[in-house]
Amino acid sequence: MATFRKVVLSNDQIYHVYNRGVERRDVFTNKREYQRALEALKYYRFANLPIKLSKYLVLPQEEKLKLFAGINDYNNKLIEIIAFCLMPNHFHFLLKQLKENGVSKFLSNFTNSYTKYFNTRNERIGSLFQGLFKAVLVETDEQLIHVSRYIHLNPVASFLIKEEGLDHYPWSSLQEYLDMNFEKLCGKEVVLNLFPSTEKYRQFVHDQIDYAQKLEKIKHLTFD
Repeated sequence: MATFRKVVLSNDQIYHVYNRGVERRDVFTNKREYQRALEALKYYRFANLPIKLSKYLVLPQEEKLKLFAGINDYNNKLIEIIAFCLMPNHFHFLLKQLKENGVSKFLSNFTNSYTKYFNTRNERIGSLFQGLFKAVLVETDEQLIHVSRYIHLNPVASFLIKEEGLDHYPWSSLQEYLDMNFEKLCGKEVVLNLFPSTEKYRQFVHDQIDYAQKLEKIKHLTFD
């Protein structure tokens, strides 16, 4: 029986997209795997890619920079990554679709590329992520800032790290939001422009840690 998406993905709309490992298994198990997922995020947000990520990563640095300069154009993006978080057994992305089927193409390229890498590395075969990714339309600025906070709170809400480590969690976009790294991977301005300062956004995130941890304890009732 075919599975159809309930949410129609349209250009210039923002979506909260998420998926988890099959059988709730861990899909990111060490620093190397997280780093490879980040590389896939950076690369597959673009359309018209001349080679696969695996071939791109083994190019000499000079060729790599030249190729990336050729694709690194806003008009060549499938999606704009607004926020993200990679967790041991799932991921959350906040994405703006820029091209027709951009979100679906990006997710397909990202998950297929990473699955091949993970399966080769771990000597396994078959699907790594659950079937169709979930997508929820973000319709208001209020919803946007709350979803971004939810995404950035995932590591501490899930008790993966302690509160004092949240700002330094390396596998989410929060460090970029707080100007603690200079990746320029995310279109963070769409969220940060709704706050008077970066510090106010940081406070907005941290103010809900206790509540988020309480929600985590009943998560199994709401998150399939």
